[in-house]
Amino acid sequence: MDIEIEQEQQASVGLSKVAVSETHGEDSPYFAGWKAYDGNPYDEVDNRSGVIQMGLAENQVSFDLLEKYLEQHPEACRAPGFRENALFQDYHGLKSFRQAMANFMEQIRGGRAKFDPDRIVLTAGATAANELLTFILADPGDALLVPTPYYPGSNNFRVTPEALEAAYEHAESMSLIVRGVLITNPSNPLGSTIQGSILETILDFTVRKNIHLVSDEIYSGSTFSPSEFRSIAEILRNRGYIEVETERVHIVYSLSKDLGLPGFQVGTIYSYNDKVVTTARRMSSFTLISSQTQHLLACMLSNKEFTENYINSNRERLGKRYETIVDGLKKAGIKCLEGNAGLFCWMNMSPLLDEPTREGELALWKIILNEVRLNISPGSSCHCSEPGWFRVCFANISDQTLGVALERIHKFMDQRKNLQ
Repeated sequence: MDIEIEQEQQASVGLSKVAVSETHGEDSPYFAGWKAYDGNPYDEVDNRSGVIQMGLAENQVSFDLLEKYLEQHPEACRAPGFRENALFQDYHGLKSFRQAMANFMEQIRGGRAKFDPDRIVLTAGATAANELLTFILADPGDALLVPTPYYPGSNNFRVTPEALEAAYEHAESMSLIVRGVLITNPSNPLGSTIQGSILETILDFTVRKNIHLVSDEIYSGSTFSPSEFRSIAEILRNRGYIEVETERVHIVYSLSKDLGLPGFQVGTIYSYNDKVVTTARRMSSFTLISSQTQHLLACMLSNKEFTENYINSNRERLGKRYETIVDGLKKAGIKCLEGNAGLFCWMNMSPLLDEPTREGELALWKIILNEVRLNISPGSSCHCSEPGWFRVCFANISDQTLGVALERIHKFMDQRKNLQ
C-alpha cells in the first residue's frame, strides 16, 4: 500500500541583505516613469498619443556621425585574427584601446590635462567603475559624502566649505566613518559644470580630512563650450601633482554619454594612487569588456580627424538642443536653471504646486506623466531639498518629438492658466 509522508512546510530560502534590500529604488518615481513609458511608448507614426521618454539621459543627437564612421571604416568591425580575439586577453585590456581612451580624454579637456594609459583600468561601464572604487576605498557601513541633488540610480553641484563640513560632522555624529567625497562634474541632474575654485575647495577639504575624492566625469564631453569645463585632473596638473593630493584622487569616465554608446558598456577608472590601480586591475575580471568592442573603439578613437569632428559637432548639437528646449519652456512660462552641459535641463515648476512639499511635487508629476504623457524625473527622486524641480532629458529624442513635447507642455500650461 502507498505510504504518505507528511512534510513540514519549509520556510522560504533566505537571501542576502543585498538581495532583499530596497536600496536600488525601483519603486521610486524615477523608475515608475520608465514603466509608464514602456507600457505606452510614443511613436511619431503609430502611437502619437503615447508617453514621450524624457527621463532617459541618452545621447542620440550625434549617432549619425558614428554610423558614418563605421560605413567608411569597416575594418574597425573586423578584429585581426579570430583566435587571438576570442581567447582570454590581458585583464589590463588592449594596450591600443587604453592609449586611445587616454588620448580621447585629453582631447575632451582641450589638452589641459594629461592621462597615462598605464593608469587606466577598464570596466564594464561607469556603474561598474563606481562599484569597484567603493569596494576598494570603503568597508561595509562606511560612508561617502554625495552633494545633492544627484542622479537617482550618484552625483552633484555647487559645494560650499560649510556644506562639506556640516555633512562630515553629521556623519561623525552617526558614528559613520567617512571615506570620501563623490562628485559628478558636469552635474547630473543640474546640467552645470563645477567651477575650478570649487574643485580646489573640495580637494583641500579631502586633504584636511584625509579622505578620498571620486570625480565622476562621464559628461565631460557634453559641455557646450569646452572652456567652461575643469577636470580635477587639470587642477592637479596646475598644482604640480602634489603627492598628498594625488594619492586620494580617482576619476570615473565612460563612453555612454559623450559618445552615446551605453549599450557597449565601456567605462574606466583613472587613479593617481598606485595601490588603487593595482587593486582595481585585480578586481576588473568581474567587469571585463569584450576584445571585439575594444578593437572597434580603439580604431575609432585613434582616428583624430573623426574624434575632433565628433567632439565639436556633438557639443554644438547639444547646445542647440538645450537652447531649443529652454526657449520653448520659457515661452510656456517655465524657468530653468542656467546650464552649460549635459543631456538635460533642470526645470522649475514650483509655482504650479498645490502645496510646496514632496507630496505636492509628486502629485504634479503624476499629472504630467498620466495626462500630459511626458516622462520627466521629479527632483525628489534626485534627493533635491526644494520641491518643484524636474529633470528633463532632451538628447534621446528627435527634433520632431521634442517639438511635440513642447506643444504638450504649452497646452498644459494654458489649461492651468484658464483654471486660475
